[in-house]
Amino acid sequence: MNFSLMTSIFLTFSIGFLLYTLLFTRRKEAGRPLPPGPRPWPIIGNLPQLGPKPHQSMAALARVHGPLMHLKMGFVHVVVAASASVAEQFLKVHDSNFLSRPPNSGAKHLAYNYQDLVFAPYGPRWRLLRKICALHLFSAKALDDFRHVRQEEVGILVRALAGAGKTPVELGQMLNICATNAISRVMLGKRVVSHGTDNGDINAEEFKAMVVEMMVLAGVFNLGDFITPLEGLDLQGVAAKMKNLHKRFDKFLSVILEEHKINNDNGSNGQTDLLSTLISLKDVDDGQGEKLTDTEIKALLLNLFSAGTDTTSSTVEWVIAELLRHPTILAQAQQEIDSKVGKDRLVTESDLAQLTFLQAIVKENFRLHPSTPLSLPRIAQESCEIYGYFIPKGSTLLVNVWAISRDPDVWADPLEFRPNRFLAGGERPNADVRGVDFEMIPFGAGRRICAGMSLGVRMVQLLTATLIHAFDFELANRHSAQNLNMDEAYGLTLQRAEPLLLDPKPRLAPHVYKALV
Repeated sequence: MNFSLMTSIFLTFSIGFLLYTLLFTRRKEAGRPLPPGPRPWPIIGNLPQLGPKPHQSMAALARVHGPLMHLKMGFVHVVVAASASVAEQFLKVHDSNFLSRPPNSGAKHLAYNYQDLVFAPYGPRWRLLRKICALHLFSAKALDDFRHVRQEEVGILVRALAGAGKTPVELGQMLNICATNAISRVMLGKRVVSHGTDNGDINAEEFKAMVVEMMVLAGVFNLGDFITPLEGLDLQGVAAKMKNLHKRFDKFLSVILEEHKINNDNGSNGQTDLLSTLISLKDVDDGQGEKLTDTEIKALLLNLFSAGTDTTSSTVEWVIAELLRHPTILAQAQQEIDSKVGKDRLVTESDLAQLTFLQAIVKENFRLHPSTPLSLPRIAQESCEIYGYFIPKGSTLLVNVWAISRDPDVWADPLEFRPNRFLAGGERPNADVRGVDFEMIPFGAGRRICAGMSLGVRMVQLLTATLIHAFDFELANRHSAQNLNMDEAYGLTLQRAEPLLLDPKPRLAPHVYKALV
């Protein structure tokens, strides 16, 4: 049998299977009131309508079809929540039915085949990983114990910016170094990235590129995830890229893990970092027959590096961009910090509680530029009914966080950067970003809310406060801030389409910067 004949048979079989599945699915759903949505194309469904920025495309579709919308992506039912009330139904009222993730290539090829915290099915393994993070990394005590690490790394960032001279700096890159080393010192007991290769395990530019590539690949709507017969063909080349990237991350993480094991065995580590704790827990039964494996440890480290670095750096980059475009707001924030902290030292975490306007700025940025514009997908364990509409078992749920926080029915002038809305006398003075108020859920909500939310809020507030307190920034090449490009580049996280290139000008007493040398 020649190659062309085999190809013809395969294509005929595949098309026949696709058509059969499509027709069978239609018959099965006949008469059931699915949520409204755009008419799907044959076989591929609504995938072509998503475009390069799906969060924006879905928001536009929801304005036509309503805040509870049904899409057909290949053979997969997808329901999109695009309002606070609809999101609350899924993530609070019916949260127990949407606790696991749907099958996807990112979890399979990047996240150690679902053995991480982010994509693990809801159950004993997930609860074990969540418990470990909650106790050893994200509890109030753990955050306070490692406060000095974050402050030291922010001080190193200030020193680097102050020493830039007349050379423009790429702010996002330097923020990423700070966030990565702040979390790596807690996880591993050491810094892992630097501007060169002498003082870190990996080059900073290379590491950020790896994390950004992961977020971009994880945000791709891969045909094979929605049309199963096409999975092996990898028509978009996504799976191949994921496998290659996974090898690079796994090599990096494996070396770190083995070095830690050797140090622990020799008694030379003498540290209380997270990885040492994880290694010590490997042979400990959690009471339900669950023990940690090396693969789960590496998968968890991968989660923490990816979710705890890029999200922080990109969020702060958006804040600074907005403040440059709104000099009056920036001046008010600087005045508040100067009055509470003075100009003879840097901001500390203990100062943040007094900086109410700074907190409002960060909230407003979370609203306009949520780090994850589309929530990580969830899957319906059983069929259910939401607002009278039938949600079939196996449906994928996407919450359009970006659209919800720009809803004109909830927010006055939703596209305007207005921190005052979160102050006394504003429209939302008591708004909470921690999954309580569904009008703004940048970290998600329900039992699978972002595990690192408290750390994320602290780090974004500390970085933002320190940057605008320690420096006045000008755009490189004297570009006008009013013409600053605010376009988004879509991935799993919300990156700026154009990096922010700045000239930092120190504004504190000279001895503050000398003390950091």
